[in-house]
Amino acid sequence: MAKSPYDQSIFDIQPATKPQGPVECLGMTFDNDQKRREYFLDKLREKLKDPEFRKIEGYPIGSDEDILALSDPPYYTACPNPFIADFIKHYGKPYDTGIPYSREPFAADVSEGKNDPIYNAHSYHTKVPHKAIMRYILHYTEPGDVIFDGFCGTGMTGVAAQMCGDKAVVESLGYRVDKDGTVSQQETDENGKTIWRPFSKLGSRRAVLNDLSPAATFIAYNYNTPVDTPTFEREAKRILKEVEAECGWMYETLHTDGKTKGKINYTVWSEVYSCPQCSREVAYYEAAFKANADAVRYLEEFECPNCRALCAKNPPKKSAAYKLERVWVSSIDKHIGAIQKSQKRIPVRINYSIGTKRHEKRIDDKDLAILEKILRSFSPGNIPTDRMPPGDESRRNDDEGITHTHHFYSNRALSVLSVFIRHAKQQPQLEFLLGSVLPKLTIMNRFMPQHGGRALVGPITNTLYVPPVNVENNVIDQLLFQYKKISQAVNNFGGSIIATQAAQSVAVPSCSLDYLFIDPPFGANIMYSELSFIREAWLRVFTNRIPEAVESKYQKKGIDEYRQLMTACFREAFRVLKPGRWMTVEFSNTKASVWNSIQTALSDAGFIVASITVLDKTRGGLHAMIGPTAVKQDLVISAYKPNGGFENRFKKEASTEDGAWEFVRSHLKYLPVVKRGASTHLIVVTERDPRILYDQTVAYFIRKGYPVPLNSSEFQEGLSQRFSCRDGMYFLPDQVAEYDKRKLSAGGTEQMSLFVSDESSAIAWLRQLLKDKPLSFQDIHPLFIKELGGWQKYEKPLELSELLEQNFLRYDGKSEVPNQIHSYLSTNFKELRNLSKDDESLRVKSKDRWYVPDANKAGDLEKLRERSLLKEFEDYRTSSQKRLKVFRLEAVRAGFKKAWQERDYATIITVARKIPENVLQEDPKLLMWYDQALTRSGEE
Repeated sequence: MAKSPYDQSIFDIQPATKPQGPVECLGMTFDNDQKRREYFLDKLREKLKDPEFRKIEGYPIGSDEDILALSDPPYYTACPNPFIADFIKHYGKPYDTGIPYSREPFAADVSEGKNDPIYNAHSYHTKVPHKAIMRYILHYTEPGDVIFDGFCGTGMTGVAAQMCGDKAVVESLGYRVDKDGTVSQQETDENGKTIWRPFSKLGSRRAVLNDLSPAATFIAYNYNTPVDTPTFEREAKRILKEVEAECGWMYETLHTDGKTKGKINYTVWSEVYSCPQCSREVAYYEAAFKANADAVRYLEEFECPNCRALCAKNPPKKSAAYKLERVWVSSIDKHIGAIQKSQKRIPVRINYSIGTKRHEKRIDDKDLAILEKILRSFSPGNIPTDRMPPGDESRRNDDEGITHTHHFYSNRALSVLSVFIRHAKQQPQLEFLLGSVLPKLTIMNRFMPQHGGRALVGPITNTLYVPPVNVENNVIDQLLFQYKKISQAVNNFGGSIIATQAAQSVAVPSCSLDYLFIDPPFGANIMYSELSFIREAWLRVFTNRIPEAVESKYQKKGIDEYRQLMTACFREAFRVLKPGRWMTVEFSNTKASVWNSIQTALSDAGFIVASITVLDKTRGGLHAMIGPTAVKQDLVISAYKPNGGFENRFKKEASTEDGAWEFVRSHLKYLPVVKRGASTHLIVVTERDPRILYDQTVAYFIRKGYPVPLNSSEFQEGLSQRFSCRDGMYFLPDQVAEYDKRKLSAGGTEQMSLFVSDESSAIAWLRQLLKDKPLSFQDIHPLFIKELGGWQKYEKPLELSELLEQNFLRYDGKSEVPNQIHSYLSTNFKELRNLSKDDESLRVKSKDRWYVPDANKAGDLEKLRERSLLKEFEDYRTSSQKRLKVFRLEAVRAGFKKAWQERDYATIITVARKIPENVLQEDPKLLMWYDQALTRSGEE
């Protein structure tokens, strides 16, 4: 049965701007694009009847008809996409061990702005600029390669993959593109001259995109489908003209002269409260905002305009102000046919235009009459009226009576949107336009007149907070504004296939993908499915929250559940990636435990982290700009899947020392040779530090289930015998030559700054200091105190003398002066140059200086230190305390390692449960031992 115009959603509309002649799709030819779509829709319709298909993790919530109406198969399905394997078979290249592939991790920090038309065409909770992603794709892939993004959001990875074939866009990144398509980047050679080094090829790549959210994949589809821009512009203008003709009267107001008509730009609405002293009504806007000369001041506490009692919406604890009480109104909600009790809100001011000049005025009786007329004349039918779902964020407004999706919009906004949907039927891309404008029309848009000309500050990002004073924007104006933005953003690119399901269940063949770029969910920072619910209500297809990787009280998912879900996603990513290839993970979170969970999940899945750099989006959201732990820049993890050749060799030698050196040799190949800092100087590649290399080796052995064949001192000694060392970093023979050349052209190396907060960071800081400049205790102490940022409250504080004695050596002035001290003094003191190591004056100058021991002596120190740490660990193990309040973290790490070697999993579990949960979750080493011990012992 056909739907009436009022019942038909704009999302029943299917694109009509695709080519109208013969089209090719996955090796098949169709008379036109409509025939292509009909053929694959029939295939998809059959799939939807399969009970097993519907059991796929993340299968969305919605009727078959709504899912089919939203889909454009095979390129996009608003459900699991059954055509992905065909897509990869058609466009991909089978994994071939005979084809050489070698890339260093992309080790440069990246900064890309958010002011590109494509980026701004449609909002979403988090977005990575496509130009930033292009840099990674160009670095890791070749034209025609197939890329995967399992948390695609708005599909910027797909856009970036296609843009790699656009010469002008690639050149806008600062690269040079030659006539043959060679892409080069600017560098400085060893002589200080600027050169162009080839590193990639111009050409589009293919993308497999997936997200759990139908709202996200719908946006991604519109960003990644060919659009006939002139047709879109022509139809959008026509539709908007029809909507304005029918609804323009809703935004008319009389000027203060009582005669001239103006057009409303926006209306300010205010919550109404009652004063607990006099019980009279108080409009929050009128009381809390006071004009002061040319400015407006916001008053958190203010006098009741009726009785002068001091009042506040939420008085601080020690305040003398009275807490305002809500004023409730009850009315028939004709959208749901029920009486609705809600917080009273009234319109208070109007901003309007006459010609090009703007004016403001108080709301008057004629304006109120128009609002009443809209309420009487509006017929509900094609707007969503779903009850907001239970959740940490989605039910936050229930106490104000904002309980259903339509409550987030004014009646006027709903009226105009209803008319737009009716007029827009059977028109392409207008569903994308509507979706992009919806967030700007809700009552979550804040009005803050204290900001002057920037009073329209929009909603608080990543929340469903409804402010006491909000802005109701002119819907017609907003549609027109967004239409112009989308016109600049739509393109003629295809090249992507999109699925809607859980990332851990996408039907991608094993070892078939060339590169992965993933921007995963950020723990408890963002409640994705709850925030998307209003937008998805317009689509009639909703997120299945069961496999959603978040921390959520309502969903009963804590940090452990989040880590398990992310591990499952990364295991699937590991399976589908070709061996020896790379995955980039873009991540931002203010909590160390979540950051640690991501790294742990990566390692548990089999990936090996090679580099961590910074991605600066240049304009952060509110969560990135405030708070003591706010993250200003996102971190980017470069991780690789070991190639099959290495894994086969490792299995033969896994229980021997040779297995460890095989791992190190392979791992060094994947590490960046150099990293550049803010200046022209190179910065230390921390991943090449011997302690980091040892940690990686230990982690690899543990997760493979093998005992670690070397202790730290044996490892460091063997490292110095087998590999070349420069500036405390270890290299393969061909890498060290490259490093020496690059260091010469860069003019030297700069150290990374370290923040001393525990024993481990204190040792690292001292090592960095003393490696280049052996000093006495008296010289070290004031520098150490200056860097000490405050010991972690759970960490047993150690004196500087203890740290030095257990980790470094002091020259006693009797034997030959050690090489490190001799080199430093002879370089920096003219009178000590060319002296022998046993010269008396050199010995006097060297006496009592602390220095970093060489590998042989470091081994002896390590053994003494480990003995001390294990003795302390034994005290923790036998302690009757249920919780250890203060302890030495290094002792726990040493104890866990020894217990693992002895297969004493019970000891690891017992002591882990005595440690505060946040400490365990935030320490990657402890968490690794604990998780593995649980697995081996059969505990959950």
